[in-house]
Amino acid sequence: MKTHSNKPFIFAILSFLVFFFSLQAKANAPFVSPVPPSFAGTAHIVLDYDSHAIIADSNPDMLIEPASLTKIMTGYVVFDELKQGRMKLEDLVTISERAWRMPGSRMFIEVGRQVSVQELIKGMVIQSGNDASVALAEHIAGTEERFAQLMNQYALKLGMNNTNFLNATGLPDPEHLTTVRDLSILTHALIRDFPDFYNWYSEKRFTFNGITQYNRNRLLWQDPTVDGLKTGHTSSAGYCLVSSAMRNNMRVIVVVAGTESAAQRISESQKLLNYAFRFYETHKLYEQEQRLIDARVWLGQRDTLGLGIADEVYVTVPRGQYQNLKIDTLIPKQIEAPIAIGDQIGQLVVSFNDEIIIEKPLIALANIEQASFFKRLMDRIKLLFRGLLGKED
Repeated sequence: MKTHSNKPFIFAILSFLVFFFSLQAKANAPFVSPVPPSFAGTAHIVLDYDSHAIIADSNPDMLIEPASLTKIMTGYVVFDELKQGRMKLEDLVTISERAWRMPGSRMFIEVGRQVSVQELIKGMVIQSGNDASVALAEHIAGTEERFAQLMNQYALKLGMNNTNFLNATGLPDPEHLTTVRDLSILTHALIRDFPDFYNWYSEKRFTFNGITQYNRNRLLWQDPTVDGLKTGHTSSAGYCLVSSAMRNNMRVIVVVAGTESAAQRISESQKLLNYAFRFYETHKLYEQEQRLIDARVWLGQRDTLGLGIADEVYVTVPRGQYQNLKIDTLIPKQIEAPIAIGDQIGQLVVSFNDEIIIEKPLIALANIEQASFFKRLMDRIKLLFRGLLGKED
């Protein structure tokens, strides 16, 4: 008579248990973020466009010479002049001798010649022309010095608190300084505020006066997801680059400063872009003014109030870790009318691995006027008993 061994069955059960508990251990294990790549330069920052999350940085607030990265702000001022209708792309600018004599990179405009604003913008954006930058500055403000004052006013408005511009080109001056953090703020604002004009930063070449020059941002040839933005170089500043790329609806801005060569600023920027896209992901949590929670309201003509967020909310987390987000809506225990749309009532708190990464005010999405005397009286009585009984809604 044959006997059947239970060993295969027991082995299968044990194998399943080992597999199950290993999955549980992995699920409960703390996530270790990949270490950012080493950086061969003086300062850098990697910023997610939508969430404003800083993915990697080194010396983000160290004062640096921006070199031709200055022209990002020159462009911002020019674009705003166009947006406000104070000048047009087809307007003609008479080139001054000062603009014509500018050293460094040029688009080769001629003194006394009239050149359109659009051609000067392309000469500044694509060819990094110092002559084009000064011509635009003089056209807008009369002198480059007054234009620099405008640049600093825009910088303060955008929150670039460690920036001081003295010219429109980035030619060296001991007091012409910024930081990579401020440059990332500026770049974000330019992409956000002037999407139509931003397209020019992806153009690879521009021909003017019979001379074709190529965009110095070689990432435009190397990485098809890169669509801008600006190179810079002086002997004192080193080689700098602000770049931006979009992959799978995620936009990343990278600022590198103080590298040793044009090739190195490209390789360092590419490395940082790849790191951000490979190891991080950005998600939209909420739409603008999306209703997140209903709150109990006392003394009002209505008893419930929808609360939401004023703006869209995005979050950037290590890839594959979205499920580890914790979202809390914190509201007062007692909310009383009258309430106006936009009033701050509570807070949205988003945490990742026990670290708060987003805090946003919850706002009222509707008006609630004060109720009649009788309704208010009844609510006061309810609140009194609620307090005596220790009840909470």
